[in-house]
Amino acid sequence: MSPPPAPPAPAPFTWRLALGLVGVLIAALTSGINDRVTDIALIDLLGHFGLGHDQGTWISTAYAAAEVSAMLLAPWFAVTLSLRRFAIVVTLLFVTFGMLCPFAPNVASLVTLRVLQGLAGGALPPLLMTVALRFLPWHIKLYGLSAYALTATFGPNLALPLAALWTEGADWRLVFWEIVPAGLLGAALIAFGLPQDPVRFERFKQFDWRGALLGAGGLSMLIVALTQGERLDWLESPLIAWLLLGAAACVPLFVLNEWFHPLPIFKIQLLERRNFAYGVLTLMLFLFVGLAGSAIPTAYLTSVQGYRPLQSMPLALSIGLPQLLLAPLVATLINRNWVDARYVIATGLVLLTVACLGGAQLTDDWNRDNFYWLQAIHAVAQPMIVVPLLMLATGVIHPMEGPFASAMVNSMRGLASVLASVALENFITAREHFHSNVLLDQLGNRHSLVAPLLDSNTAQLAARVHRQALVLTYADAYMAVLVVIALLALVLLILPKRALPPQPPIPT
Repeated sequence: MSPPPAPPAPAPFTWRLALGLVGVLIAALTSGINDRVTDIALIDLLGHFGLGHDQGTWISTAYAAAEVSAMLLAPWFAVTLSLRRFAIVVTLLFVTFGMLCPFAPNVASLVTLRVLQGLAGGALPPLLMTVALRFLPWHIKLYGLSAYALTATFGPNLALPLAALWTEGADWRLVFWEIVPAGLLGAALIAFGLPQDPVRFERFKQFDWRGALLGAGGLSMLIVALTQGERLDWLESPLIAWLLLGAAACVPLFVLNEWFHPLPIFKIQLLERRNFAYGVLTLMLFLFVGLAGSAIPTAYLTSVQGYRPLQSMPLALSIGLPQLLLAPLVATLINRNWVDARYVIATGLVLLTVACLGGAQLTDDWNRDNFYWLQAIHAVAQPMIVVPLLMLATGVIHPMEGPFASAMVNSMRGLASVLASVALENFITAREHFHSNVLLDQLGNRHSLVAPLLDSNTAQLAARVHRQALVLTYADAYMAVLVVIALLALVLLILPKRALPPQPPIPT
């Protein structure tokens, strides 16, 4: 079979092309923010749709599975159907399905709309990395990668404030409709700025159908099993057992198929390049660490102090908004030959360690103000990790390999995002049960002290035990994140090689 065709020669970088890239950035950020906003606002949405908790979990599960599947396939279709046309179509579809969601008459139609929206929205983040690698000239490529980094640092921290605004002071339908202005603007800028590539229908003759089915099917089964496993009691449920078995069969077969296919979806051989393997692995692990800056403080303030999302909103903004300045500043720093990006990452890991050690000292009298210094450290440290790792990972990628790299990075990132959320949720549940049992046992061993409390107000005693158990649990969560930071440090010592920032092409 013939090798995949080379991409067209890059167009000169102009202000018009820059606007097209901004359009892709807006669309990708909108997709990521929409995913988090709907998850945060899910409890409020269930009441409007008249759905129970169990039904609501399938809404999030279906979206996540569809989103990761689209991340896997989007770069191939973008090359085949033309990047510009594909980006415009999926952006408009993403907006359309979001507009229709509030009108869903039943749970089946709502899940269907969310699946379709997940397929469209999941296709957008890979396109951002693809256009950054393809169109940006060497001297501003790192700034384009810093824009992609915003999808991991800025977008997730903007979701909570938006969810709070729509559920506590506006029409709940704005949870779905907030994407409309940004999505339409993004599509318009893409149509205006990105050059039109030729359509390559001949690539369908070599399309990796087996790999698409094995990859999308295996990842979807794994995501459904992970997100529904705790609720259905894991292997005690035949559904979860079969899903895990199916994923265990499909994923290895997918890897084997991609290794030998002439036009694969994943180019597994890219992982032989140490810096690229480092970038993929570190980005996946970073998503676990990012929870320490957003999910843990919010969960503590909600469950222990009774905060509503609107009251927790400033914490998320204190991390998210500075990224608009800090990400390009980090790009400017590492865009110097004398700066070793690995040392910048190491400094970021040290800062995150300080923040997690500080968070582990929390007590039941902490409020929002106690977290601001931790959030400030996270705001500085997160771009110091994400932007340099993107430079290291993409520096070994040829422009022709951009779609392969984008598919791999984004689908693994999407899977890691699900893994991180599930791991945190299950960790908190398990540790809260553990601490509750330990506290109750300690109280039970002190009959003389406990008896008057039990006689006076049993409910008050139970509430105090539950509150203290939660405080200990969230302190443990910060300590658990330190384990992930240690893994990140170990990988940093072993895998990446020193890499220079993008260099001007050598004249021929």
